[in-house]
Amino acid sequence: MRAQNLPAMSGWQWVTGGFAIYRRNPAVLSMLVVSYWFVVVFLNLFPMVGALAASVVIPGLSVGLMQAARNIERGQSANIQTLFGGFRENTRTLLVLGALYLLATLAVLGLSTIADGGDLLRYMLASSKAERALVEDADFTLPALIVAIFMVPVLMAWWFAPILAAWHRQPLGKSLFFSFVACSMNWRPFVIYGLGLMLVAAVIPGLLLGLLLIILPGLQGFATVLVTVAMALVIAPTVFASFYVGYRDIFGISEIV
Repeated sequence: MRAQNLPAMSGWQWVTGGFAIYRRNPAVLSMLVVSYWFVVVFLNLFPMVGALAASVVIPGLSVGLMQAARNIERGQSANIQTLFGGFRENTRTLLVLGALYLLATLAVLGLSTIADGGDLLRYMLASSKAERALVEDADFTLPALIVAIFMVPVLMAWWFAPILAAWHRQPLGKSLFFSFVACSMNWRPFVIYGLGLMLVAAVIPGLLLGLLLIILPGLQGFATVLVTVAMALVIAPTVFASFYVGYRDIFGISEIV
């Protein structure tokens, strides 16, 4: 398996490529993304066990969304079965990837206790507003910076790992290794990709909301709902489809091998 070393502007092409896939079948892709969120939110309703269950199923669901993006790109059908079809190949590795990602995230959050004595960790794990209120006045700047720095290699290792495990039958260690190497080789496109996501998921929605508030000053709630719906039904599916485009371009293959 070889990863391509792409030019920096490929990162922006992943964003535009994701939108091109979305435009081919916006209703289905939006429905699948909403279903993905529904499953994750539903599982998180159960204390402790729910968070673990949600983490365990996320890699398989992500593969299902990438499968849907690939099907749509090829003019093939995609439905709710496609979303859950990601668990068909190398299921055990996908489940372990989800559990390990949760442990890695908790470990990184644990490192933040060096800076704040555990305030950020307690805030992140709080299950109620009352618990968050106990630490909401703490300064999270330094611990948040520590988390951001150490989460980068974690994200690099897990970015392509689910798809490499499912579509290429890679074992746990190799899927994490090849994902990390591919991201390292293409750090420039990923920087542009990150900036592109900020543009379409934060800057543009913010400008749109500001414009609506100017035009409709008495309908703040309506304007907020309108932008939120647009983000859920347009931007989020585009972002998920862009994950597939990035994989396709870097690994130069989208066939199950």
